[in-house]
Amino acid sequence: MNKVSDQIIQMDFSEEMKNSFRDYAMSVIIARALPDVRDGLKPVQRRILFSMIELGLEPTKPHRKSARIVGDTMGKYHPHGDSSIYDAMVRMTEDYSLMLPLVDGHGNFGSIDGDGAAAMRYTEARLSPCAMTLLDHLEKGLVDFIPNFDDSEKEPTVLPAMIPNLLINGTTGIAVGMATNIPPHNPDEVIDGVIAYMDNPDITVQKLMHYIPAPDFPTGGSIINQVELASLYETGEGKIRIRSKVEIENGENGKKNIIITEIPYTVAGNKTKLVESLAMLVKDKVFDEIYDIRDESSKEGIRVVIEVKKDRDIDNLLNGLYKKTAMEDTYTANLLAVKEQQPITFNLKSMIAEFVRFQEELYTKEYEYLLEKAVKRLEIVGGLIRATDVIDLIIEILRGSSSIKQAKSCLIEGNTEGIKFKSQASEDEAKTFDFTERQSDAILAMQLSKLIGLEILKLHEENTYLLNSIEEYKNILGDTKELYKVIKGRLKEYKKIFHTPRRTQLTDATISDYVEEVKIEDIYILIDRFGYTKSVDVTSYTRASEENLKDFVHVVQMKNTDKLCIFTAEGNMYQVKSESIPRCKIKDKGILIHTLCKFDKENVILYTSFEQLFEAQLLFATKYGYIKRVSGVEFETNRSQIAATKLEEKDEIVSICLLSAAEVMASWGGVIKVIVLTEKGLSLGFSLSEVSELKKTSRGVKAITLDKNDTVCFTAALNQNTDSFIYNEKTLSAKKVRTRKRGDKGQKAVL
Repeated sequence: MNKVSDQIIQMDFSEEMKNSFRDYAMSVIIARALPDVRDGLKPVQRRILFSMIELGLEPTKPHRKSARIVGDTMGKYHPHGDSSIYDAMVRMTEDYSLMLPLVDGHGNFGSIDGDGAAAMRYTEARLSPCAMTLLDHLEKGLVDFIPNFDDSEKEPTVLPAMIPNLLINGTTGIAVGMATNIPPHNPDEVIDGVIAYMDNPDITVQKLMHYIPAPDFPTGGSIINQVELASLYETGEGKIRIRSKVEIENGENGKKNIIITEIPYTVAGNKTKLVESLAMLVKDKVFDEIYDIRDESSKEGIRVVIEVKKDRDIDNLLNGLYKKTAMEDTYTANLLAVKEQQPITFNLKSMIAEFVRFQEELYTKEYEYLLEKAVKRLEIVGGLIRATDVIDLIIEILRGSSSIKQAKSCLIEGNTEGIKFKSQASEDEAKTFDFTERQSDAILAMQLSKLIGLEILKLHEENTYLLNSIEEYKNILGDTKELYKVIKGRLKEYKKIFHTPRRTQLTDATISDYVEEVKIEDIYILIDRFGYTKSVDVTSYTRASEENLKDFVHVVQMKNTDKLCIFTAEGNMYQVKSESIPRCKIKDKGILIHTLCKFDKENVILYTSFEQLFEAQLLFATKYGYIKRVSGVEFETNRSQIAATKLEEKDEIVSICLLSAAEVMASWGGVIKVIVLTEKGLSLGFSLSEVSELKKTSRGVKAITLDKNDTVCFTAALNQNTDSFIYNEKTLSAKKVRTRKRGDKGQKAVL
């Protein structure tokens, strides 16, 4: 029992929870979610790139299966789920997420629409040229290596990044109690800003913004709060308002089209949802100005077409779209990164300063490496040059020696014991040899071809080159200004290689530009037999009794943003905006329709809403027997009065039938029948498909051959299965109306 009790550790539960959560939080912050300020990479990204360079996946090499890359990364360096590693690799291929992608993907890696990448067994990848700027000098020992999770491999603590990757590509990550959201920037501008800082370390953030004025998103768009960016770059925190880039094009029939060519960075990888949200707003009648929405995007770029109805206010519609959709969105920036195992919020200047400090460290180690390499090579070249001058004696030593060890001892220490020489003079000269061990190894490994005169000349040229290089390296290492010249020179080379024109425009827009849209609701237009008109809401209409509603001979249901269309026997169409019709109670009298649309002695044939009219066809029939079908689109206008049809002298409209889209489709199967009645009691029936669809400016075609002094008094479009219809409060048999060809003479109508 005593042994068991000795193994029990007494501790406070709350203290243990506090310590464990703190350890977990720091692990997430440092080893998973936040980037290093030096190379701009999170641990999983760094490990993926390092695994790929170990696999030899340079940009000039063939692609390798993504599953192999993920497997190596997970097995050697990142013992987490394979899906998280693959997701991180997929993001590094996205040219709509990164300004300079780090991985060159081959296969289906998803799209800006929101399509996911194919499984890792189907895709392939290799490093991009940009990734090589982060990996190129690993073999020079510029960065420290640490053991991996099981001490079986070594991995770099940071990559020797030669470009400011953190600012150029940006990053996003959510840790415990903190998050980072660094926007991407234009490579040319960032490199110019870094060089400006190196020229003047006391430069202010405001002056740095002359070189780096704002983020530059790979999806383009417009930043519309440029004036607020100074606060972001001063404090490291701020909001960026991004707006889609649009163009206005002329459409068909005098319409205008809004073309979205660039989308906000916040919806990159989710474009389909943006289009769907636009379509839902149209479906819900939030924007009645929109006729249709189409996504015509292709490999050439984004093209979302918003087709606007004729004579609508484009600017007002755009304001509404920016306010109610993701066509305008806010990017919350937070320049948080890890420095020396601590999360720190940087501003623009301090982030650039950290990169420059890292470059000083990298380039110093690089030139120390180059200097050491040049010194070692100079030692060897010097030994080879000296050896060529006494090559005959060296050959004599080699031929007289019994082993390589004996010959090497003679070259280094002048030890001639046991070596056979041709003369005493040769032996005496051999005793003066004092080659270094590295030189002696090079001499013993030297090929006879090196004794050719041209090769000896090359050795002398190399010797001179090495002496000059060593002097140059020492000069660079001894003078910070010279070191900066080298750093700036290489940055300018990278600027040429990765030159990218700015994609995101900079503008300023104020919230006051936005216009609040009118709330859309259903209403009923009520018209009595004397022409008194009023509008009521849905609640009032549904609660009204049949007794109160019986006096209204016309009831039109419509939206409060719609228009009431009135067709008269004289061939005119009048429009009244619903807002012009007074909102009343059921028992109120209302206002005469004649005063709203200013027509006097014309006889009204049809009342309908424009929305219903726009999606339908009208069947016109005149007194003199002309008939035609006209699309409702023909009557789209902002004018209060237009000619609805062409009439002969003294002719007039006797009937207008509103045909729904379903009835128009059914007409092709002969399901819809047109019935014509005349004043002398003749009737004729024929299929609706025999009636041509014409323009509103046309007269129409002959519906029935009339006798002298006879005229058409009624026309209707009925389903073939309809038994009867009502005319002048009399019931007539639809079945007994003779069906013949359009334009034939009628027969006696049967009551």
